[in-house]
Amino acid sequence: MKIYISVDMEGISGVNSPDYVLRSSHLYQTGQRLMTEDVNAAVRGAFDAGADEVIVADMHAASGNILVEQLDPRALFLAGTPHQPRFPFMDESVNGMFLIGYHAMAGTLHGNLEHTMSSASWFQYVVNGVPFGEVEIDAAIAGECGVPVVMVSGDDKLCEESRKMLGNIESAMVKQGLGRQSALCLSPEYGRKRVYESAKRAVERLKNGEKFELFKVESPVSVQTTYKMVPDADRANVYGTRRIDGYTVEETRSRMADFYGGIWKEFGVEKKI
Repeated sequence: MKIYISVDMEGISGVNSPDYVLRSSHLYQTGQRLMTEDVNAAVRGAFDAGADEVIVADMHAASGNILVEQLDPRALFLAGTPHQPRFPFMDESVNGMFLIGYHAMAGTLHGNLEHTMSSASWFQYVVNGVPFGEVEIDAAIAGECGVPVVMVSGDDKLCEESRKMLGNIESAMVKQGLGRQSALCLSPEYGRKRVYESAKRAVERLKNGEKFELFKVESPVSVQTTYKMVPDADRANVYGTRRIDGYTVEETRSRMADFYGGIWKEFGVEKKI
């Protein structure tokens, strides 16, 4: 039983403002510790339910956020940028994916630290006519690799979005979003308890033979990215794209993974650990 854990920072237990997630901030080191502890809770839950292998991918910003010396020693740790391909070693041998510390898509009412990819420049990201956040982007890439998302953690808006788009998955709500920079948080200890229990239930369901639905996008994949500022759209409007209006650029490819560096098996890399 192999589990792949992708970790973001905004939806971590106890995190509620940019002060925890920006490297230049005075609370960033606290955010690193909280992030590492949530990851360890998910890793413990997976192994306690019978997982044989767990890969942890640090996907927040430029990576290097998880305190690797404090990470559960049973986990394999994937760090570094660029995230291309987005999920190295993701293939049919992986039974399920966890999305830990994720956040709601840009524009979600009362979503804590809501955004899609770039809080500075992206206003909306629409795939084949449907608004996507980072949960949907990563679930679609995993789906193209034959891997279902089986568990998420974050605020209540993230959990609602995930269940709506991905179906009957496990979700650990660690806070209630009140605004972009405010939330009603569980204590980090209780939040980690929820992460652990959700992770454990997800693997138990897999071990019991339950089939989670793959999240797939029909090909061709048309993506419209609407930027907050016209100059950002100007820079994105390169060969192969189509300008929709002053703020929006459209691009079409055969699959979701192609927007994020493709699928790792095509890079000819073999996992030896």
